[in-house]
Amino acid sequence: MTGKELLAKIDSPRAGELFADLYGGGKGETDAARRRYRALIEQMLRPEDFPAVELAASDENLRVFSAPGRTELGGNHTDHNQGKVLAASIQLDSVAIVRARKDRTVFFRSTGYPDVKVSLADAAGAPDLKPKAEEQGMTEALVRGIAAGLGRRGRDVGGFSANADSTVLPGSGLSSSAAVEVLLGRIFDCLYGDGKESALEIARIGQIAENVFFGKPCGLMDQAACASGGAAAINFADAARPELRQINFDLSAADYVLCVVNTRGSHADLTPDYAAIPSEMKAAAAFFGKATLSELDRETVLAGAAELRKAAGDRAVLRAIHFFDENERVDAMAAALDAMDRAAGTEEKQRALNRYLELVNESGNSSWELLQNVYSPRSPAAQGLSLALALTNNFFRRRELRGACRVHGGGFAGTVQAYLPIDAMTAYRAMIETVFGPASLTPLRIRPLGSIELHF
Repeated sequence: MTGKELLAKIDSPRAGELFADLYGGGKGETDAARRRYRALIEQMLRPEDFPAVELAASDENLRVFSAPGRTELGGNHTDHNQGKVLAASIQLDSVAIVRARKDRTVFFRSTGYPDVKVSLADAAGAPDLKPKAEEQGMTEALVRGIAAGLGRRGRDVGGFSANADSTVLPGSGLSSSAAVEVLLGRIFDCLYGDGKESALEIARIGQIAENVFFGKPCGLMDQAACASGGAAAINFADAARPELRQINFDLSAADYVLCVVNTRGSHADLTPDYAAIPSEMKAAAAFFGKATLSELDRETVLAGAAELRKAAGDRAVLRAIHFFDENERVDAMAAALDAMDRAAGTEEKQRALNRYLELVNESGNSSWELLQNVYSPRSPAAQGLSLALALTNNFFRRRELRGACRVHGGGFAGTVQAYLPIDAMTAYRAMIETVFGPASLTPLRIRPLGSIELHF
């Protein structure tokens, strides 16, 4: 639809219903969404603000896309060894107003970031979808990699101009990069296909783009959670066809809230720490002639621990133990959430919640003690995550609250996750923000929709 038509739709009741699903049902959330989307549309319609539309297709058809960030509920560093995870999409998202172009150029503008411009064709006009060394580590590499992924599936991928905005804060552990990857995947899929590529296919395309074109090793959890929507238990044992089961996750029914604390630690120079985790886990598996730990069991690894520690080091053994424990915990956490969903009475629901919180704490302790991704051993003075976890546990003890906390996502810097009663949020926020600064605490809401084109 034209810009004028789309602006009118933003104020419609249908848009209000959609925004409630995406961001929450309060008037404040809906009004904020209308303002955000309206500003992006208006900017794209002003040549002085968005000159890249000069080569846009003549029909001036504007389309709207959204992809959420994600929170990892369980399964810390298990996906890259084909393990199990529990993850969910959240209300923080990347939004783009998009218009197809006549040429094979992608122009992607996102608030607060440098403009991205990628030509998907060579000088002769043929598709140019191979990795480029000069783009490695840049958003340009993701654009080209995702276009290449759809090209491998027989799509004749063209260009587009997009005006985007993201509320998924970078470095927060909420997967801002994966949100952009599945956003780009869904845009390409809808503009140059039937728009029916499955969520897991969009996720796989994003993962390959990040691994091969961007140059960062990662598993599939982030992209799968962002693309799928809602809470899901995912088993990556079959890397080509992961098993994904949706789970109802509603803490508000028990008067609890999930939030993340951004410790604002620097992610600079942490790549070796991140890379060492899958590397050491796979080294432990290789000692037994396997590719990943998912092909082994705890008993086999422990029986060979004396020789394994000589071959791969003690930390590799500890991280392997974490993998097996965490895999089992994911199943138990999913079972607790299922029991909470089925509970007929308040006491039964509370018992299920208590079990879930107990498992969250176990996951956090395992990540701290066995996986060892709460701080970098190369920078022992920088322990923001350790401090946030200690402060949170102290808060629970002093107030005799039943709560839980754990490192969130990759670790070493970034965020921790905390579960607490809703009526304790004000006091907890005051305590946390005194140490880590204003707006360091963010309550999360599970969003039911993954990466999608929005139809108002």
